[in-house]
Amino acid sequence: MKKALSRFILKLFGWKVVVQVPDLKKCVICVAPHTSNWDFIIGKLAYLSIGRYAGFMIKKSWFFFPLNLIFKAMGGVPVDRKQRSELTDQIVEQFNCRERFGIAITPEATRKRNNDWKKGFYFISLKAHVPIVLAYIDYKKKEVGLSRIFIPTGDYDRDIVTIKDFYKGVSARNPQNFGL
Repeated sequence: MKKALSRFILKLFGWKVVVQVPDLKKCVICVAPHTSNWDFIIGKLAYLSIGRYAGFMIKKSWFFFPLNLIFKAMGGVPVDRKQRSELTDQIVEQFNCRERFGIAITPEATRKRNNDWKKGFYFISLKAHVPIVLAYIDYKKKEVGLSRIFIPTGDYDRDIVTIKDFYKGVSARNPQNFGL
């Protein structure tokens, strides 16, 4: 039902989903560009439309009744953002205690322009020993893609150049806010 309804909604608005990677048991999904609240809705619909499940991080303070029930059903993972290293470890623990787990992370970490992407998605992948799926939302093409599996080498500076190169040519909803 969720799959069919998600496909219908995307098709109704002219969106297509391009999948070039297998359904991995565990992965970090790097989603860019992130310049609008619509990115979450379109991304969630796209993932549901192909029958896949991905969680997302949400501030622990938002996890109160009854919102906690809604966020949990949508894949929300409550996190305490006091310290960045703790945040990474919290998500790595989710990978360690689950048979199947994927988490979508927007490395820009804001809808405003940010050329200096956050490193958390990379280090979560490295610490949890899971691949990164490079996913995009292209508003010009009206296309959501899961196109590449990236295995981090441990050399963040070199790897982030490769990752950002993947997103060149992808059109954000608000292009002025997409920084590579």
